[in-house]
Amino acid sequence: MNIENEYTALLVTDAQNDFLSEKGVTWQLVGESVKENNTIENIERLFKAAKGNGFEVFISPHYYYPVDHEWKFGGTVEKMMHEIKMFDRKDALSLEGFSESGADWLAQYKPYIEDGKTVVVSPHKVYGPENNDLILQLRKRGINKVILAGMSANLCVEAHLRELLEQGFEVAVVKDATAGAKHPELGDGYKAALINFGYLANSVISTDEAVLAMEAA
Repeated sequence: MNIENEYTALLVTDAQNDFLSEKGVTWQLVGESVKENNTIENIERLFKAAKGNGFEVFISPHYYYPVDHEWKFGGTVEKMMHEIKMFDRKDALSLEGFSESGADWLAQYKPYIEDGKTVVVSPHKVYGPENNDLILQLRKRGINKVILAGMSANLCVEAHLRELLEQGFEVAVVKDATAGAKHPELGDGYKAALINFGYLANSVISTDEAVLAMEAA
């Protein structure tokens, strides 16, 4: 996959406190993997490289509003997210209580996300972008290639990878700018994702490789 700033964008999923802050509600599950991969630092390196080399940056966030808690069914992790109030916001039109909440961006990412240039799409509600405006926003800007990173590896990142591929995009996954839960019964989500990344993505690269490619574009 050739990375060129005219047609390639950086996409980061769920760059939010509930996944990446030690105070986040999932830290006990994902923290070990985040530390092993230097995920927080590597995502920031991608932001810096993208902003410094003319690449558009997209964020696909995860938010839940009170109305979402009225759903009648859900999968295993989906139900858990509702139970622990992950990514909760008061409502779609209010930012009351948002700052420094679990749904807010990790503080060190705010200069990159809140610069008036980053495209923050509407929230995805389960794992993939089928129900938000990510694909529309990419296509309206002539983007057909994506450098993909964020949280979490075997859930939202993999779901975004699969849908982007189905929609005709080329996708390079940055394997050390993501992480996954380690669960005593469900297993290691990061290891599971790496296998599927290898089978599915156009390219699976490191942060070092992604940064070099963006600098050379």
